[in-house]
Parts: sequence; C-alpha cells; structure tokens
Amino acid sequence: MVSELINANPIVYEKKERQARIAPSADEDAAETIDQLEIFDYLRDIKDPEHPYSLEELKVITEDAIEVDDQRSYVRVTFTPTVEHCSMATVIGLCLRVKLMRSLPSRYKVDIRVAPGTHATEAAVNKQLNDKERVAAALENPNLVDMVDECLAPSLE
Repeated sequence: MVSELINANPIVYEKKERQARIAPSADEDAAETIDQLEIFDYLRDIKDPEHPYSLEELKVITEDAIEVDDQRSYVRVTFTPTVEHCSMATVIGLCLRVKLMRSLPSRYKVDIRVAPGTHATEAAVNKQLNDKERVAAALENPNLVDMVDECLAPSLE
C-alpha cells in the first residue's frame, strides 16, 4: 500500500453484525428499491488504502452517514477520514464512488462528501469527488485504478 503512514495507529472498531436481507419482489418489471442498509453493505468492506482494515472498522463509513432518496434516485455518502490531513481522502472517496458506480443501477445520482469539519481541504476534496470530468480523468490513471481495485477487492476473511 503506502510506505509512510499518515495515521500509523488508527482506532479500529468492531464490525456490525450483518443483517439478513429480504428477497426482492417477484415483479421483474418493478424498479428495485434501494435503502441505506444496502448501500452500507456495498461500502462497508472497502479496504483502507493505508491499512489492512475496512472503512467500516475505521469508522470512515457508517450506516448513519448514508442518505438514500429512492424516489429521486439519489444517494449521498458522507465519510470521515481518520485524520484531518489525510492525503488518502480523495482515493477513499473515489473508491466509494467506483463501488457504487459498479453496484447501483445507472439511474442513481451519487454524491460523495467528506463530513463537515473533518478534513483540512474538505471543499477541494468534495469538488474533486463530484466533478464528472475529474473522476473520469482519475479513472484513466492506471496506478490510481490499481489502487482503487485493490481497495475494492474482496478480503479473505
């Protein structure tokens, strides 16, 4: 991952127990509704770019920090970096965006945000993560794509 750790000793929290999901309706033509828990399940196992822990274990992402308006096809994810000067905040946000791009139907608009007051360059990170051209350019960088894919790879737990 990264040779010099920004946060060498992060606080690691216990993972929440996974809740059983109810099977979707039998109506194939109905749009599948998506809720906060489903979004959290998509994101909880993403690995931190610096540590061998998931974003859930570091409380970078929590279920409460996810808003879903299924009627308007809108999802907002607010994440909290472990330190105020985290240089990996943009990479973490990009991982969240890519995971949701790969998981959600294309009708959803996704907004990724740093929690207010938790990062030194919060406005710049938010702007970068929600600008289509910047995200597209980032995803053309093979090194960045490799880092994102590594964070999104399933763990061997």
